[in-house]
Amino acid sequence: MNTKSILLSKSDYKFLSEHLEKAIMSDYNKQRLREEIKNAKIFDDDQLPADVVSLYTETKIESTDNGQEFVFKLVLPKDADIKQQKVSIFAPISIALLGYQTGDLINWEMPDGIKAYKIISVRKLAANEL
Repeated sequence: MNTKSILLSKSDYKFLSEHLEKAIMSDYNKQRLREEIKNAKIFDDDQLPADVVSLYTETKIESTDNGQEFVFKLVLPKDADIKQQKVSIFAPISIALLGYQTGDLINWEMPDGIKAYKIISVRKLAANEL
C-alpha cells in the first residue's frame, strides 16, 4: 500500500469525499480511496502545487505493464469528450490519479485487474483549453 500522502485542493477533497459514498467501485479501490482521503494534505485551490493531478489538468501516464502512454485532460462530466482527450473527473482513471504528482506510481483496480501507472507529467490547463 502506498504510504505517501496525496495532495488535494479543497474542492477536489470535497468532490472525492462525496463521490466515495455513492461510487460504484471495487472494494479494493474504495478502501484505497478512503485511506488516501483520510491521509491527504489539503490545500486552498489556488495553493495546490502545479504538478498535482486535479480538475483541469492535463496528465500523461505510462503503464508499467507495457510502457504505453496515455494523455488526457480531467474535466467536469459535461465537458468530457474522449475525441479531445477530455475525461470526466468521475471516470475511474481520474479518481485513481487525483492528488498524485509527477513521478508518482499508482496502483488501481481496473476491470481487467490491478494496473500500475507512472505519472510522467502534469500541467494546469489554460482557460481556452477547457
